[in-house]
Amino acid sequence: MKLEYKILWLDDNIEAFIEDEHIDEIEKYITNQGFDTTIDTKDKSEDFFSALDETYDLILTDYHMDGLNGDEVVEKIREESIFTEILFYTAGADLKDTQKLDRISFLETIVNHEAEVVEKTKKLIDLTIKKFQDIVVMRGMIMHETSSLDIQKVEILEKYINSKNSLETKGLKDEILKEIKLFVDEKCNKYQDFDAKDDGLRQIIKDNVLFTSARKIEALSWILKEIGLNDFSEEYKDEIITPRNQFAHAKLIQDSGRKYFKKGVSDIEFDDEYCKKLRRDILKHKGYLDALQNKLDE
Repeated sequence: MKLEYKILWLDDNIEAFIEDEHIDEIEKYITNQGFDTTIDTKDKSEDFFSALDETYDLILTDYHMDGLNGDEVVEKIREESIFTEILFYTAGADLKDTQKLDRISFLETIVNHEAEVVEKTKKLIDLTIKKFQDIVVMRGMIMHETSSLDIQKVEILEKYINSKNSLETKGLKDEILKEIKLFVDEKCNKYQDFDAKDDGLRQIIKDNVLFTSARKIEALSWILKEIGLNDFSEEYKDEIITPRNQFAHAKLIQDSGRKYFKKGVSDIEFDDEYCKKLRRDILKHKGYLDALQNKLDE
């Protein structure tokens, strides 16, 4: 599962879709699903095949173009071992002889060619998203993407520290060490408590110790305040760390066709809207971290 959705679009009259803002409409539709969207448009087959690779989630093309037909396109795509979903469309050409092939759809428009192509494209977008929106895959995506954010937070901290002298970073150092001391003291107290109790071993194995994502975002909070940027640290904890921790330590339950995660006495309901929100939140906070990183590069 990834947070980028890519379309490769071949049409010798692609300008008509661009000028009528149909491509903008599709881009907004995908973005609203919580994805960073890329739509690469080509009006020449050689440019299309030059750009073609396995990173695209959907391929759109006119079935009958000058000097090229859909069968040739399919053959060349599959020769590259690319099994992306494909939509062939045409206005006024006969599609009844086309083969029924896996992951390939055909659309013969009748009245409003461009609008019909857009609507069919949206349906295929929904289909492809559902295919990789499985609850288990989503858990993997959340763990991967939030780990990437953790790495970016450390990179930002290093960039900030390298740009200052030790006197200028003393406040940040004191703040971090204060939080670490509180954390260590708490762990030491727990250690003594665990050691004294007969069931201490059972309690120890439930305690998630050491390096935490919360410590990192609290350090960035100090920097954000220092340089006058919006402090999004509390939002980050609520929208990134909490869901990540829920998914990391919850058990997957399958009951009567329903899938959900259970953590303690609470269930994490998993549906399309929840998936969209998670993706949007991750992209939003990635944008916040990028903005902070860019500010430090100035």
